[in-house]
Amino acid sequence: MKDLLSIVSHFRLKGTVVEIKPLGAGLINDTYKVTTSEADAPDYVLQRINHAIFQNVEMLQANIGSVTGHIRKKLEEKGESDIERKVLHFVPGADGKTYWHDGESYWRVMTFIPRAKTYETVNPEYSYYAGAAFGNFQAMLADIPDTLGETIPDFHNMEFRLKQLREAVAADAAGRVKEVQYFLDEIEKRADEMCKAERLHREGKLPKRVCHCDTKVNNMMFDEDGTVLCVIDLDTVMPSFVFSDYGDFLRSGANTGLEDDKNLDNVNFNMEIFQAFTKGYLESAKSFLLPIEIENLPYAAALFPYMQCVRFLADYINGDTYYKIQYPEHNLVRTKAQFKLLQSVEAHTPEMKEFISSCI
Repeated sequence: MKDLLSIVSHFRLKGTVVEIKPLGAGLINDTYKVTTSEADAPDYVLQRINHAIFQNVEMLQANIGSVTGHIRKKLEEKGESDIERKVLHFVPGADGKTYWHDGESYWRVMTFIPRAKTYETVNPEYSYYAGAAFGNFQAMLADIPDTLGETIPDFHNMEFRLKQLREAVAADAAGRVKEVQYFLDEIEKRADEMCKAERLHREGKLPKRVCHCDTKVNNMMFDEDGTVLCVIDLDTVMPSFVFSDYGDFLRSGANTGLEDDKNLDNVNFNMEIFQAFTKGYLESAKSFLLPIEIENLPYAAALFPYMQCVRFLADYINGDTYYKIQYPEHNLVRTKAQFKLLQSVEAHTPEMKEFISSCI
């Protein structure tokens, strides 16, 4: 604890630190709970930022500061109570910055939100909450005056992901192109349609918004009574199309199988989850969404399994250099599962359009 104590001493904490211990099981950052002894002092969360993924920490923390500051202002204007539990608060260091570099790692501290919990559950009830929460998150940030940077450049850029795949095919580093030609043909067949977001943006028809870009049920904090308090894990908040938050949730949340399911009969698009999430999302977000954004929500539901299929296939062709694998064909199995999900989404598209129309 001694080293961690020395790290938190660089931040303007209230109270006396008595304990620092690991918190949660996050896959990206190392996270610790910092407990103070005084009843009137908050506890804190200490995080080591994954600098390999988030290479521009200055931009990362500036984005988060802009977003949390804007949400806080909105909550104050609405006269909300308990604001400290409804928006994250990052603690400045002695130099006023919300991060500290120890020469090797980057660290940050935020105030711990008491009496709050997260859930891993993906069922219709929690999918509705997620839709409402992420729609509200986008709505609150629709008029943010600051320009945010891209913390992971081209993260959800479909044209860029296809370029990566085509480069992998040209190199054929692992000699696997021949065996996956069927999937390459299917991907190319849909390529033009799947790149339409970038095209519409260039034509000035589709705006970029401030989006969360990692919409999972467990990225929300709930009160003891089940009320959503706030959206958390803001590292990927950046300019993107609204499709990022909408489609990414459905890719994982509405898949009846596993992301790497070997039995493709298990993999289908769950319309009950789709309806619950969409209902919540549109209730919160339709106040600012343009007609072109609403009419392309079914496209967003297809875009993310397609994009993930492209990424898994590119990695398989490259010889598995990006995603961790448990066996040699793992990335190919993932590709097949995502493609099956995409086909199921395509089959449900008319039904999706009908449901979206009924929500407007």
